[in-house]
Amino acid sequence: MLDFALLTAHGPVMTDMLHTLTSPHLLCATDWTDYALVDSGHGRKLERFGGFHFIRPEPQAMWAPRQAEDAWRADGTFVPGQGRAEDDEEAGGWSLSPVLPDQWDVVYDGLRFIARPTPFRHLGFFPEQAPHWRWCADLISQFAATYQRPPRILNLFAYSGVASIHAARAGAEVTHVDASRKAIAQAFENRDVAGLQDAPIRFITEDAMRFVAREARRGRHYDGILLDPPKYGRGPKGERWRIESDLMPMLHACRGLLSDTPLFLLLTIYAIRASSQAAHFALSETVAGLGGHVSSGELVSVETQDHPRVISQANFARWHAL
Repeated sequence: MLDFALLTAHGPVMTDMLHTLTSPHLLCATDWTDYALVDSGHGRKLERFGGFHFIRPEPQAMWAPRQAEDAWRADGTFVPGQGRAEDDEEAGGWSLSPVLPDQWDVVYDGLRFIARPTPFRHLGFFPEQAPHWRWCADLISQFAATYQRPPRILNLFAYSGVASIHAARAGAEVTHVDASRKAIAQAFENRDVAGLQDAPIRFITEDAMRFVAREARRGRHYDGILLDPPKYGRGPKGERWRIESDLMPMLHACRGLLSDTPLFLLLTIYAIRASSQAAHFALSETVAGLGGHVSSGELVSVETQDHPRVISQANFARWHAL
């Protein structure tokens, strides 16, 4: 547990208000075979995706690397763009080995999907989210056993669909929504590589807020909802998204889409200025009155070497009813 003290003009005191503070959980997938954080330091991290190594910027790695420089041989290095805005971490481009394929398969928990360098310094998926994939799959299995039907799951800002295919394999009927046609195309590819061509996954290219509003008008409901919103974004028809102003309206709209047998609501935030406490209280307000349990914390990567360092990748908050 974390210890908190409230300072006043009369010195430190403890108040009932402090009982609302939460101890953040650190979630890390330790069962990856096709991903590893090999080393980090001097503002960079060395990672392995399948059989290939990559160097990406990592501002949190303020320490020195543990491994020798010649161990930092990579098949791809992301070079930050010149003149980029201070908070534009994705600007830049890749320097890639000529022997690196355009894409290759990786496997997690027996499920196959695609890795590839993207213009946004990512490799087509976020390995730190693996604990969420397992958490959702476990709840989906429990729901199906309890209610004798597949749960209906909505995945918003769903990107390349790795969470969607894990949910579908667990037995859910999945609606996958993203504003990017390219992301939707990648999600189709991942579905096919996973061998889930016949799985009940509905792919929709649309602005997430617009889609949620339309589903509400149609009276449709979902048992579980995942959200992984960006800091900023644009929909296919010019819609604008800004997490500071649009997250709470989106969460309240999602609350309205939950069924009479709600299962979970999962929020992941990569926006660096939003803490896990902010995510926790935002989600707690959203699910007030539903019972269940809210937890929050950070998704982290841990080096695969002696005395490993930990790098926080994202904040999360998640609620479940079971």
